Amino acid sequence: MSFTDAVRTCLRKYATFSGRASRSEYWWFVLFLFLCSLVLGLADQAFFGTELVQSAPGQVNVSANGPLNSIFSLAMFLPTLAAGWRRMHDTGRSGLYLLYPLIAFVGVMAFAGLFFGFEAVARGDFSGLVGGIGGIILVFSMLVLLVSPLLVLWWLTRPSQPDSNDWGPPPRTAA
Repeated sequence: MSFTDAVRTCLRKYATFSGRASRSEYWWFVLFLFLCSLVLGLADQAFFGTELVQSAPGQVNVSANGPLNSIFSLAMFLPTLAAGWRRMHDTGRSGLYLLYPLIAFVGVMAFAGLFFGFEAVARGDFSGLVGGIGGIILVFSMLVLLVSPLLVLWWLTRPSQPDSNDWGPPPRTAA
């Protein structure tokens, strides 16, 4: 599948979470998103400027004020999610696997909040969180949280299942 075919297919299937997406379709679309975000970020900077904010002595943060990249990202949220969902289907997994890092994050934060108190977690006071059995569980769950995006990325790079699966025929024969 070519770059333009992949972009056209993903935009045509704007919010289609059923079916399958080939590796080339998904990764060409990810490249399209990256390039458009880069160009629109530069356009935001050129048209709307940036603001330098000194948050502390020796620390300078750059803040962009343009809406172009934000509007693009918001408009592309559903197609990105749908393409990833279909890509997971193509590898033989449920699309819910795409949400694994989010589920892990919510679980870790809920555990930390319930076990140690939400005030300490909200303040960012993690010094008292690493003691005892709760701290050991928290450290293990943080490792799972750190690995989960890499696991999803690995799943997205896996080859397509050559035969039909629960989500339909392979993308090449479906067309």
